[in-house]
Amino acid sequence: MFPYRGSGYLVSRVRLLTKTTPLVSNLFLRYQSTTSIPKVKEVQVNLNALTELEEQDAIYRRQRKLAKTAVEIKSYARGELLPGSTHFKKPVHTHLHKGKPIKELTVPKKQTSGRNNTGKITVRGKGGAHRRRVRLVDSYRLSPGKQTVLRIEYDPNRSGHIALIKHSVTGDLSYILASAGLREGDSVESFRAGIPKDFIKEMEETNNGEIDDALLSSRIIQRGNCLPLNMLPVGSIIHNIGLQPGGKGKLVRSAGTFARLLSKHPEQDRVIIKLSSGEHRYVNINCCATLGVVSNKEHQSISWGKAGRSRHRGIRPMVRGVAMNAHDHPHGGGRGKSKSNKVSQSMWGIKKFAKTRTHKHVNKNKVKDRRD
Repeated sequence: MFPYRGSGYLVSRVRLLTKTTPLVSNLFLRYQSTTSIPKVKEVQVNLNALTELEEQDAIYRRQRKLAKTAVEIKSYARGELLPGSTHFKKPVHTHLHKGKPIKELTVPKKQTSGRNNTGKITVRGKGGAHRRRVRLVDSYRLSPGKQTVLRIEYDPNRSGHIALIKHSVTGDLSYILASAGLREGDSVESFRAGIPKDFIKEMEETNNGEIDDALLSSRIIQRGNCLPLNMLPVGSIIHNIGLQPGGKGKLVRSAGTFARLLSKHPEQDRVIIKLSSGEHRYVNINCCATLGVVSNKEHQSISWGKAGRSRHRGIRPMVRGVAMNAHDHPHGGGRGKSKSNKVSQSMWGIKKFAKTRTHKHVNKNKVKDRRD
């Protein structure tokens, strides 16, 4: 392009053109050597510049991705070295807290071994479990205001995981059922008292006191939030559902379970929800529920591998009826594995699938049975 007059002339010529021609300037900056031209400073993006809606959307996308992630199932088989671990399989949860729980939020669990107050066995197959402490899980969620998730913990007394949360104002600590995808640093909130006062104040300052439905939905429709059923849209996935207004959550609390809000009937003050069993039932519209699915859906994939681990969990062996004598069980006696053409029944003669209620019980809240 230029006649050769040495490298110094070429560089000075290009520098002269960069002052007048932006295209040549861009080409020169692109192909320049790092020794002759100083490095361009990197532009740092200010994450705090994101709006509240953008931050909530990013959290929602991350939680949804975590909830869909397939958890690794680890096999502990070691062949002949450890025969008790041949069939031992367990999911790996790297996000769980490795230490002990908050002692002030736990109480000792009294072992009954299936016996009543007189010492007689009323529930067979229980006893000999490892000593445990009961985690005091908050099923009411009465405290309003934002709460931050400090960590996700394992609870030996339930199938799902629990989350330790801290109130942003009072600093109180409490345990709640962890929703799938909930992680350390996330925020949860309870709306049992209605719309928060800070949100109403913000609407008065920015929107002439009118509630913006879009902004309200973006705040309340978050995983782990507790709110009345009348504030939830139809089709919401919920768990930890209460049965009395102002009462604690009782339904849908085990690992991986969820219910769906099918329809609302404000004139009757109730809604219809579909439980995990498939049953449709009425619930008071002022009862509260938590958004999301209960965590640890991989709980059903656990294979304990040997009887010793069941004994560690408090499950004792139970003898089959056909292996007993005739005076010990209706299936006992005879030769081989035979119950002598008898209907399957319990040790006390109660037939299998027989109704045990003396009077006809009708659940008025049931809309559709799970077998329908």
